[in-house]
Amino acid sequence: MSLESPVLEIDPLLDDPKTRIIVCCGSGGVGKTTTAASLGVRAAERGRTAVVLTIDPARRLAQSMGLTELDNTPREVAGIDRSAGGSLHAMMLDMKRTFDEVVVQHSDQERARAILENPFYQSLSAGFAGTQEYMAMEKLGQLRAQDAWDLIIVDTPPSRSALDFLDAPKRLGSFLDGKFIKLLMAPAKVGGRAGVKFLNIGMSMMTGTLSKVMGAGLLRDVQTFVAAMDTMFGGFRTRADATYRLLQAPGTAFLVVAAPERDALREAAYFVERLAAEDMPLAGLVLNRVHGSGAAHLTAERALAAAEALEEALEENLADGGIVDHPTGKADSQRASASSPASTAGSSSASGSGTSSTASTSSTATAAGTERLAAGLLRLHAERMQVVARERRTRDRFVSVHPEVPMVDVTALPGDVHDLTGLRAIGEQLADGRPAAA
Repeated sequence: MSLESPVLEIDPLLDDPKTRIIVCCGSGGVGKTTTAASLGVRAAERGRTAVVLTIDPARRLAQSMGLTELDNTPREVAGIDRSAGGSLHAMMLDMKRTFDEVVVQHSDQERARAILENPFYQSLSAGFAGTQEYMAMEKLGQLRAQDAWDLIIVDTPPSRSALDFLDAPKRLGSFLDGKFIKLLMAPAKVGGRAGVKFLNIGMSMMTGTLSKVMGAGLLRDVQTFVAAMDTMFGGFRTRADATYRLLQAPGTAFLVVAAPERDALREAAYFVERLAAEDMPLAGLVLNRVHGSGAAHLTAERALAAAEALEEALEENLADGGIVDHPTGKADSQRASASSPASTAGSSSASGSGTSSTASTSSTATAAGTERLAAGLLRLHAERMQVVARERRTRDRFVSVHPEVPMVDVTALPGDVHDLTGLRAIGEQLADGRPAAA
């Protein structure tokens, strides 16, 4: 018997006007994007003015919402039922463009141009570890500040670890505010001849070593970047801290998305514990791609036993000659009639006998094919029930450790979701409130 968990009630969460931010988090490949999009569609059609921010590079969100493209600007999703007064916008984070916007917004025109043209900045903004997660936080802060939407749904980056979403902004902030950056900033802060003297005397050995390690060109780019960004470093940390506090505030809800697999649920458990440690509000866990069966009363063991019994009976019939194409038939009867006139009177009877034999053979072959098909279906059912049992055991282990976490199942679909109809179907499952241990 499965362990029970509290029911995750999605509709009350979406309908509550105090809910302003929902963050869908979890390890990669568990369906965060589909979950976020489904929540956005359901919230909008229940009257919320919602925007979905996705950081998924696969762009499946754009396809499922019927948009030709998603970019850094929220775009309205067509086809949403607006009878309840809601609407839905969607956007995809453009990491570099968001970084550029931050630079332009928080520096004068000349300094902004120097930063944007700096080779080190171009590398940093395009792929520095943690930049994507940091810029997701920046964009979330921007959307919240605009106050154009009463619900923001965030699809977190497809990181190797779900914890990267919380850790990376701090790591980038630490880098921008770290000792290495401050060391490179020192000459610029001193200024004038004193700065040159300081650089020549106090840092000659250091810069010589760094030039050998980094290359003289890269070191110059880094120092130029640091000098231009000097006035902005504090702003990065301040905004990151402000957004972090926003995630902790009432009105924010975290939904951990996981698949019923050992690694995904282990990652989910780590995230649940981390959210508790950081005092961040956890709404519950969405268990995605759960398998089930309409014939759950037929266990895997019984299905396998039945399949083996059918296959053994079929082999015995074949061994006993149960399916043999006997030579007696209509053509043989006709040949016998032609060679012996005396047999003319019995030809009709012989022909009837041949027809009966052919029909019997065909019927036997059909029955054998049916038995093979039934045995194959029984084996497929047994495999499905084994998957169901394995998922239930994995889920039970999570529930035994975190029995207080509300959960809901989303059944595995035969294919990907590519339209609003599919997203609505996922939303219906989320709203059903079926507990994970049902």
